[in-house]
Amino acid sequence: MIDILKILSVLAIMVFLLKRRWNLGLVMVLSSVILAFFYLLAPLDFLKAFYSGSTDKTTISLIAALLLIRIFENVMRKNGIMQQMMDSFRGVVMDRRILMASMPALIGLLPSMGGALFSAPMVDEASKSIDISQEKKAFVNYVFRHPWEFILPLYPGVILASAITSYSLRELMLANLPYALCLVIGGTVWGLRGIGMQREGFKKISGPGLMSFLPLAIILIMVIAFHLNLSICLSAVIIGMFVVFRYTMKNIFQSLREGFSWEIVLIILGAMTFKAVLNYSGAVANISKFFVEEGIPVLPALFFLPFIYGLLTGLTVGFVGSTFPIILGLENAHHIGAISFAFASGYVGVLLSPVHLCLVLTREYFKAAMNGIYRKTIKVCILIMLAALAEYLISSRYWQ
Repeated sequence: MIDILKILSVLAIMVFLLKRRWNLGLVMVLSSVILAFFYLLAPLDFLKAFYSGSTDKTTISLIAALLLIRIFENVMRKNGIMQQMMDSFRGVVMDRRILMASMPALIGLLPSMGGALFSAPMVDEASKSIDISQEKKAFVNYVFRHPWEFILPLYPGVILASAITSYSLRELMLANLPYALCLVIGGTVWGLRGIGMQREGFKKISGPGLMSFLPLAIILIMVIAFHLNLSICLSAVIIGMFVVFRYTMKNIFQSLREGFSWEIVLIILGAMTFKAVLNYSGAVANISKFFVEEGIPVLPALFFLPFIYGLLTGLTVGFVGSTFPIILGLENAHHIGAISFAFASGYVGVLLSPVHLCLVLTREYFKAAMNGIYRKTIKVCILIMLAALAEYLISSRYWQ
């Protein structure tokens, strides 16, 4: 029991500091130090844990992948590729309801803080002449932006989960796919249903519009179909874009400089050090032993640990980095169904978090009532957890 109190204390400190707008990476590193202090870990053992966590090939690969994603996003944005993708959709989509949903979905392909504010005016424009409440507009903008975070290897949450659990990106993406579909289904049922057909004029998609989807399509095919390392895929595509857009050495160095982020490096180092300290201190083994001795089912832990952290912080990387190392120490929590269930639980918390930036910005733009958005979002979250529970039960049966 004392181990659980120690861990909960550390998580509480994390949440407190994040609410004070501390850098997530710094919070993770500081939490590792506090955890080491709670367990009276010798300074030399802490340094060993830090060295082990920061020099592990998984850590280095993770940092490289996340920095490359930033560079990829930079090149896509600066060369107007995302704008071409959106213009193409406007041309070929004949139903305004689909256009409303596709705008936030397209913006969501590239991870960016507060990207929901970018798509909100597009949803507003697409819904003109349609009798739809501000709450529904906000819900559509919010929900259709977020399916990708479950399955797209450009988002740091799923990449970090893969690194911590040692499951491949492909395995985790496929396991999370039903939850992404739940968001799409829920958004359609509770956001677009009842509006009726709203026809647009049809335009033939242009060559540049079609080609704008190529960089992202290549990455997805290389990762999912050929099981290639994400960093290798990103590097190949980025180099290809440098060539196609005739980047000078000055342009290349500018993109590399703008893509590099000490914050990303610190977040990953902090998360992997936290995981290493948990193992060195014996906390994970002790918590697992406590659950077994007390006969506590593993399912509540898989739900509440990531859900509460996600709800309080609104950060996917935060709940993965902080709670997944603990979850891995629990008995019967190593199969893909358990890991996927924990990811779904944490992300449901993120979706419902009142400090989730996308939710805050969307509500503010549409001047929508928060309870109106929440009523619909909660239904989608229930749908996600039902799918997660079914997957967990099926996976548990075959894993045993």
